[in-house]
Amino acid sequence: MSQNNVILSHLRTRPNITPIEALNKYGCMRLAARIRDLRDGGNHIEMTLIPTNSGKWIGSYSLVKEAGQ
Repeated sequence: MSQNNVILSHLRTRPNITPIEALNKYGCMRLAARIRDLRDGGNHIEMTLIPTNSGKWIGSYSLVKEAGQ
């Protein structure tokens, strides 16, 4: 299964995904690129910035509407 399919499957069953989670669970080092691929395929995915304990911000991606729905 491609990383795009794995990430989309994750977003179908869970509320969101972060780059750290994508790397740890699926070995995906470029989540933003996979999200771009999924958006280009017609999926509506939103990104929210969330703060980390170190004071930095990371993106958390959520599926709003899947392509073809």
